[in-house]
Amino acid sequence: MSFATWALVIGALLITMALAGSLLKRLPVSASMLYLAVGYGLSVVDWGPMPPEPQRYAATLERVAEVALLISLFSVGLKLGVPWSSRQWNLPLRLAFGSMALTVALVAATGVFAFGMPLGAAILLGGILAPTDPVLASDVQVDEPGDRDRLRFSLSGEGGLNDGAAFPFVMLGLGLLGLHDLGPAGWRWLAVDVLWALVGGLVIGGLLGALIGQLVVYLRTRHQEAVGLDEFLALGLVALAYGAAQLAYASGFLAVFAAGLALQRIKDHSRVRRVPNKGPAGLQDKEAHIAVATHPELAGAYMMQAVRGFNEQLERIAELVIVLVVGAMLPYSRVGVSTVAFMLLLFVVLRPVSVWLGLLGATVSRDQRLLISWFGIRGIGSIYYLMFALHHGLAGALAEQAITLTLTTVAVSIIVHGISVTPLMNLYTRRQERKSRVAADNRRREPR
Repeated sequence: MSFATWALVIGALLITMALAGSLLKRLPVSASMLYLAVGYGLSVVDWGPMPPEPQRYAATLERVAEVALLISLFSVGLKLGVPWSSRQWNLPLRLAFGSMALTVALVAATGVFAFGMPLGAAILLGGILAPTDPVLASDVQVDEPGDRDRLRFSLSGEGGLNDGAAFPFVMLGLGLLGLHDLGPAGWRWLAVDVLWALVGGLVIGGLLGALIGQLVVYLRTRHQEAVGLDEFLALGLVALAYGAAQLAYASGFLAVFAAGLALQRIKDHSRVRRVPNKGPAGLQDKEAHIAVATHPELAGAYMMQAVRGFNEQLERIAELVIVLVVGAMLPYSRVGVSTVAFMLLLFVVLRPVSVWLGLLGATVSRDQRLLISWFGIRGIGSIYYLMFALHHGLAGALAEQAITLTLTTVAVSIIVHGISVTPLMNLYTRRQERKSRVAADNRRREPR
């Protein structure tokens, strides 16, 4: 397919989303479902080029998925307006580390006993499929930093953290297959791939996000400098945090997520949470924006609003590209009865079991626990780790098996979660509002 035809297809999709995006939000249909169908259709009807072969183009696809994932992780970090000291982080941390580790173990056990896979390949498959997606789960994420809903916050925080938390399991699987150095008795894996990767990534990203954010606000409020080019600030911080962490052998994914969290906290130095769209009366539009951007009480919030808006647009474009590619690669998956059984097991048994065990003792309502169990959406993180494994030597029958299970899982997740997200979240919102009204009525009836 020529560049002009690709331009036609992408342009038609972008225009369609611009015109019908608000309509899709009211229907049990997601944008990702549309992209998936178009990508699959282009490959099946042979109108487009040969679909990208996962093993042949693993290195390129790995980089594309990596960039998309970094953009989405930064975006999630920008939306979570709760400090690390808050107890509200308890649920996301338990989901991202405890429940995810349980998912890896359960998927690995399934791989060994149901598919006859070697232990290393089974653990690798668990690491690939365990992380939930921060992009495709946008409909169940927090929309604003002020959103404190436990369901949305938990799923958002889980999606932001577990892409980095899955890295040690992927490396362990590769190591057991002889494709990565684990060190004597696994010491290198434990010290570098687990402890340092996780802690170092969060620390490096958090420090860079806080320092860059404070520097920009200082220059704007004290010297009226560094105004504008907030798009450069967003991209620059993502690249800086990722590059610094990777060079230090820490998790670049966790660093970018932590950088977004730290940058988002800069706005708390402002006394207002939302920046006015119009500046002081009598100022031209450009002058008004400069006045707000350099105002001591508004600079932090203004910077965050601009960075978040730009990054959300990038996130939508990244979603389009990746899901189109996933749809185009689907012909390389060899779906059989065992694959369908694995899908049912993963979504209906393994994810719910890992969530319920991971949240034992937590104060979570029945509705929230059920929805958290269901919305374990798989997506870009799984595609990235699949391509990472292929690029680092996974080949033969094990590679074909991993390709089939991963692509099918992501495609099924896009469809079933895309269909169910609107009605389930609408039902959840109505039930929460009804509970709030009942609680308010009870408080009013209490004797003073």
